[in-house]
Formats: sequence, C-alpha cells, structure tokens
Amino acid sequence: MIVVTEKCVGCATCMLVCPKDAITVEGKAEINHELCENCRKCINYCPVEAINFLKT
Repeated sequence: MIVVTEKCVGCATCMLVCPKDAITVEGKAEINHELCENCRKCINYCPVEAINFLKT
C-alpha cells in the first residue's frame, strides 16, 4: 500500500505522474486506494521522498 507521510509539501508532482488519477492534493497528497495500482511512480518522482510503500 502506498502512503503519504508528513514530509509532503503539496507540490502535486505525484498527482501529475499517476497513470490512474488516484491522487488528489489539497494541502497534502491523498491516495485513493481503490484506484491505486501500486505502480510506485509517485514514489519515484516525489522530490521530497514523502511517499512510501508499506508491505501489508
């Protein structure tokens, strides 16, 4: 599962690279886990390393 940490600065880079439009940004990024396919593009492109993958 992809999670957004408190490091998020709301730059919206993750939202722009998400191929499933699973991310919205209102102050900080939020992941819609029903749409997210865990491709990890948001993790790879986040300039402040605020997005992580948690194994469940």
